[in-house]
Amino acid sequence: MFEELKNAADRQRSARATRRLVLDCKRLLSENGEMGGMALAAGLIERLAELAAQPPEALDGLFDFLASGLSPDPARVLRCAQAYADAPGVATLAALTAAAEPPRQELFRRLNRIPGGTAAVLQLRRALMKRLRARPELEVIEADLLHLLGSWFNPGFLQIKRVDWNSPAQLLEKVIQHEAVHAIDGWDDLRRRLQPDRRCFAFFHPQLPDAPLIFVEVALVPEIPAAIAPLIDKASTPLAPDRFRTAAFYSISNCEPGLKGVSLGNFLIKTVAQQLQREVPRLRTFATLSPIPGFASWLLKSPDLAALPSLKKGSGADLQTARERLLKLCSGDLEALRSPAIHKAMSADDEAALQRLCAAYLMCLSPTPQGDPVARFHLDNGARLERLNLRGNLSAPGLRQSFGMMVNYLYDLEKVEDHHARFRQGEVVRSRAIGHPL
Repeated sequence: MFEELKNAADRQRSARATRRLVLDCKRLLSENGEMGGMALAAGLIERLAELAAQPPEALDGLFDFLASGLSPDPARVLRCAQAYADAPGVATLAALTAAAEPPRQELFRRLNRIPGGTAAVLQLRRALMKRLRARPELEVIEADLLHLLGSWFNPGFLQIKRVDWNSPAQLLEKVIQHEAVHAIDGWDDLRRRLQPDRRCFAFFHPQLPDAPLIFVEVALVPEIPAAIAPLIDKASTPLAPDRFRTAAFYSISNCEPGLKGVSLGNFLIKTVAQQLQREVPRLRTFATLSPIPGFASWLLKSPDLAALPSLKKGSGADLQTARERLLKLCSGDLEALRSPAIHKAMSADDEAALQRLCAAYLMCLSPTPQGDPVARFHLDNGARLERLNLRGNLSAPGLRQSFGMMVNYLYDLEKVEDHHARFRQGEVVRSRAIGHPL
């Protein structure tokens, strides 16, 4: 009984807080004075933070209001559209644009002008994204936030900073926390990754100066690397600067879930490459050592190899032969390719079969929505598919994701725009080392 009363009281408090929040949103949108608007927005940001600290459902009422109460008026949009169709011009177009823009966009803009507002909007989007699967009607809010955040976090507004061992401890802790590709095993591991033959760069937003948005780790090495273990070996000896010839991007990690879908990584890689080229003129090659996170799950689903996009006649049979060879090696269960032992038993023909299937996966599917996400990122960014690496990552995650395979993408800074355009036309630019498995 007591628990029921307590829950009822909590619901009433939450409902009152939501009503007050909605009222403040309406007042902020109706405010014309700059100073009054700032005070309202500051108070609204505080209450958003309070609700965010409560159970998730505490924000449901606010999202209902944003989706239904702050959407455009269909009748007004229709009238303005008809007026523009009847008399196209600056005035009628401006009226149509104003009518079609959801008022919630202006609400988010007014919040963003206040110190702490950018962080509050990001927090709101993080909460929103957790609801979208169960509540698709909230997609209208998501579309507005993604549109606005794409402008607010335009790379032209961002600051690039090098992270080194002398950076604030709070920043170093965030690098350890958010490393998403190759986990950092404590402070000794991080220290090695920040030695002179290593680099770490991050993007920051002026409104979030202490919070890295995304960071990339780079190894300065003599040649394009084929395996990840030597690059992240915390006991390895740093190389002398006169041996630096290649900048190998081996990890890129997003730190802010609220920016999902906002493109930052492509600009970060190109900016870092240009900065390194100025800093270390002897660098001639810019490449990645990248995972292939979708390859193993794709092959284990027994895809119809003959139906791969852009596949030449007869190539499907060759790919099927390669798959059958691996099935024989694995006693009928390709899951065995996730075991280190099976890789020691591979013949040269077995290795060629695995590479052929991986090349087909990257070349045929990358231009499609079903393509590997890392491949799509780099190829759409203008990189070239350079080389496949057997046993590039024999860690448990590497074997699980890609049967130990890794791939190099080459960034030729003079050709990235051309490669990007060709990828958008469905072509994967590749090196001779890849061959043509299709």
